[in-house]
Parts: sequence; C-alpha cells; structure tokens
Amino acid sequence: MRRLILALLFCSAATAYAGAQKYEPLSASVQAALHKAVSDSRPPVSSFKTPLEAVDWLGEMSRRLEMRIPNREYRIDLLRSVHYEATRAGLDPQLVLGLIQVESNFRKYAVSSAGARGYMQVMPFWVKQIGRADDSLFDLRANLRYGCTILRHYLDIEKGDLYRALGRYNGSLGKAEYPNMVRAAWQNQWSYGKSAGLAQNGR
Repeated sequence: MRRLILALLFCSAATAYAGAQKYEPLSASVQAALHKAVSDSRPPVSSFKTPLEAVDWLGEMSRRLEMRIPNREYRIDLLRSVHYEATRAGLDPQLVLGLIQVESNFRKYAVSSAGARGYMQVMPFWVKQIGRADDSLFDLRANLRYGCTILRHYLDIEKGDLYRALGRYNGSLGKAEYPNMVRAAWQNQWSYGKSAGLAQNGR
C-alpha cells in the first residue's frame, strides 16, 4: 500500500491531476454569501496564533516546498497566503497544500484541459458567478481565496464529508482516485502536528 501511495505521489510531482468543478446554479443567498467571501479585502493580520507558531510552520513547510519553488521570498509569501486563506475558510492549511500539489503541482500558471486555472485549478465560471469581472485566477491570493471558498462551499453541501467534497472540487464525485491522491499528499508530504488525519467525516 505504501508503494502505491509513493507511486501516486511521484506521478503527481511530474504532472498535475487537475479536474474541473462543474457549474451548478446557486440560490441567491448562497451566491451572495460566496461573493462576500471572495470579495472581502485581506486584513493586515496574521492567521497564526503566535509568532512562534508562524516561525515553526513557515520554516517547516518552506523546507518541504523548496525543491518546487526555489525563490524563498515568493515561497514564504505563498505559504503565508495558503495559511491565511485556508484558516479563514475553516480548512486545514496542510490539506490545501496537498490539494495544490495534486491539482497543479504548485504551478502558478497551470491551465487544465477543461480550462481550470492557477494553483488551485479554479474554473473561470466562478468569477462570473460569485466574483468581480477584473478578478484574475492567476493572481496568487485571488486563486487561493476562490479555491478555499469553493472547497468550503462543497464541504458545507456535503455536510463535512471531505471525500465527497473533494470529488465535487475535482469534478469526479463518486470516484476514489482523486480524494485518495489528495489524502496521500496531505498525509505523506504536508502533515504537521495533529493534522495528519482526515477532517471530520472524511474517509
């Protein structure tokens, strides 16, 4: 089993496993809530509980990400943004790192065959549906804001079932391959502290 997981991780390091969120009509209240979530300005505060936590987490994650993103300044900016947007959406930042690894392999300008864009492979229809016309899905923070908001939305729809929420995110609901790949990346590459297990109701 461990060899299979390592093989999957090796494959995801070479190529992205991007899917495509599927367009679904949203109720006016949900659309308004998601619009507010992606449009709120980023407040000048840290998402870390203490400065020491920030130093420890950023140092460890930076070490793991160095081979993929050699530029330290940009790497730290990305990690701070991932931590902020994930925490803001009520997600585990390490889960989001695992998802990014599988979706785009940390390629900022990745574009899937279906047209999904950026680190978290967000489909452009989301900009029209809940965003603003000038939002760029290749912008680091915009991409992370959309991606984390969308995953949170799918988790809410699925009542906390991470397995099904990930399937919706990738456009492969009901198929095990994608959720298992994200879980493998999360647990084997990005687990940190008490976050090694799956989220509540995950499989």
